[in-house]
Amino acid sequence: MRPADLNRLTVQESADRYVELIRAKTLTGALSPATAEVYARDVATFVRLAGEGRVLDDLTGEDVDAILLAFARKPDGRRAEPGAGLQSASSQSRFRRSVSALFKHATLAGWVQVNPMALATVTAKERGGLRPERRALTREQAQGLIGAARDLSGHRGDGGGRGDAGVPDGAGAAPANGTGAERGRRRDQRTELRDALIVLLLSTMGPRVSELVRANVEDFYTNDGVRYWRIFGKGGKTRDVPLPGDVARVLEAYLLERGRAGAPEKALLLSWRGRRLARGDVQAVIDRVQRRVDPDRRRSVTPHGLRHTTATHLLADAVDMDAVRRVLGHSDLATLGRYRDELPGELEVAMRAHPLLRGPSGGR
Repeated sequence: MRPADLNRLTVQESADRYVELIRAKTLTGALSPATAEVYARDVATFVRLAGEGRVLDDLTGEDVDAILLAFARKPDGRRAEPGAGLQSASSQSRFRRSVSALFKHATLAGWVQVNPMALATVTAKERGGLRPERRALTREQAQGLIGAARDLSGHRGDGGGRGDAGVPDGAGAAPANGTGAERGRRRDQRTELRDALIVLLLSTMGPRVSELVRANVEDFYTNDGVRYWRIFGKGGKTRDVPLPGDVARVLEAYLLERGRAGAPEKALLLSWRGRRLARGDVQAVIDRVQRRVDPDRRRSVTPHGLRHTTATHLLADAVDMDAVRRVLGHSDLATLGRYRDELPGELEVAMRAHPLLRGPSGGR
């Protein structure tokens, strides 16, 4: 028999109350706004898949399994290209954790008698296991993307497509003197330098996409001739990371152009309408720059994949592990294992340059 105090809320009603609660936690610092929005987005997806009018307490373990499978088969909404892949293992795991947190609260609040997650059997492959596709770009792919960003920052590309922030961009390249369509575009609508900066920051410094879009102009400062980015990360932690010289030069050019446009917004990255760029816009920027890469060196990648790329290549180049940890903003060295992919030929290179076989002077 159902207890008298059970509150038979619909899926939509329970989701609304739960989302209101997690957003309130951002006021106390218990959750970051970005994390709360991820939970809210997953809960909204859960409502659509479960059916907003169903009573939450009526959902069974089999219903939850069906919802988790339906989510796994959904196209990855971050990718705009036709035929984009389905949800990754890490996205499935994150969605399952969000649903589990909702039901945990529902059990404590008296919205369900039995937590159906205890009866669910569908689980996603854990992050860090074997993957159908590696996250990190190879050295050639990464250099192709970085080269395209450098060209874009130097030559002001132009084309006919319209990207995430509503700005015409494409695979063509226009001269820096602003001829053709480029000359007819308002200065505050030119996003070539911004797009190049986004790709260079993601590829060389590996910030989380939330850290990137939260960045303000004042977060970049110069100390002893070196440009630094004060990155505000998870849990209110900050880290100061020096910018590579090439990236610092593109930043200077972008800030100069941004200043000429008279943008009052303190955010570093702006849409052509002058508003802070959203997380979802970043993928479209990457895809737009990727279209400039030679097809033989091109592979689709997400912002998080560029974070993996940074970690993989810094570690492969024998950069100190603790330095890489600080660049990425991890509190534990063990976490780096999730962000490092194997590189083709890496073992062969390591054995050819074995440190125990070098002479005293560093030679063979």
